[in-house]
Amino acid sequence: MINSKPYVIGIDMGGTNTVFGIVDARGVVLASNSIKTRKHSNIDDYVAELCEEINRLIVSIDAQDKIYGIGIGAPNANYFTGMIEDGVNLPWPTPIPFAKMMADKMGVPVAITNDANAAAIGEMTYGAARGLKDFIMITLGTGVGSGIVVNGQLVYGHDGFAGELGHVIVKRNNGRLCGCGRTGCLETYCSATGVARTAREYLEMTDTPSLLRNLPVDEITSKDVYDAAMAGDKLAKDVFEYTGTILGEALADFTVFTAPEAFILFGGLAKSGELLLKPVREAMEKNMLSIWKGKVKIIPSELKEADAAVLGASALGWEAKPMAAPEVIAVTVAAAPEAPKA
Repeated sequence: MINSKPYVIGIDMGGTNTVFGIVDARGVVLASNSIKTRKHSNIDDYVAELCEEINRLIVSIDAQDKIYGIGIGAPNANYFTGMIEDGVNLPWPTPIPFAKMMADKMGVPVAITNDANAAAIGEMTYGAARGLKDFIMITLGTGVGSGIVVNGQLVYGHDGFAGELGHVIVKRNNGRLCGCGRTGCLETYCSATGVARTAREYLEMTDTPSLLRNLPVDEITSKDVYDAAMAGDKLAKDVFEYTGTILGEALADFTVFTAPEAFILFGGLAKSGELLLKPVREAMEKNMLSIWKGKVKIIPSELKEADAAVLGASALGWEAKPMAAPEVIAVTVAAAPEAPKA
């Protein structure tokens, strides 16, 4: 039976950008766009712009009345309640009943999960994790997120918040202050913002010549550090060595939780190639418990950065249910409905 509403919307809310797309039952992103997450200080204004741009996209491909549901990946979004409960990288006070706000505005069922979990679903369905039943997705963006898959299923825990590996403390003494309120979290060292922070510290603590000294220190980004490293800049290379070592040590520790077949690295920072991957692999193997040495792979994402999370979030859209106020009915991730025969 052909679904009379053959499309879903996938939304990936990042700390910097919100990317969204219209996806069909085959997992093809038919159209996509993005807005700046931090443009509006008021959540209502953000939702209004997001819905306006989504509707514009719908009209552009003549998909009015063809949207089955909406799936959303967002920071610290609770799969069970539909709430963004502690969005430390977002500009608005939390908790936010985001699924309900979007459902009220768009008039279709909405389901929501953690952004890293959404990326894991996308990677498992369409990318490097196809065929893997046990893996951990690590997203290296504005923050560090994770999606843990065990026996082919995402791990949510009893309250929907399992898998916040970016907030595992990796520096117990004199660690960096994290947006979550603790100090020494992995996120403060191995995110894009963490890389820029390390570069600024290196510039202040040493007199090593560097291309980065030609930039205003407070405006240095991870992209600047990458570009300098690729140009042979020693200080910038040292930053990546430091970052990769911390991440590799953390992955060795994470392995003892679920014995994953692989870690999938996703996000802008993961595109740094061997600058990052080499120290990550070396540190992970050096610190790995002997029974897992040489057994766990580190694999870069095979999907375009935008598509992984959008596709993953869209998978939730196929199973989104109308909400019974004031809570969202719990949803189960399932395969998209069978596509129409060509």
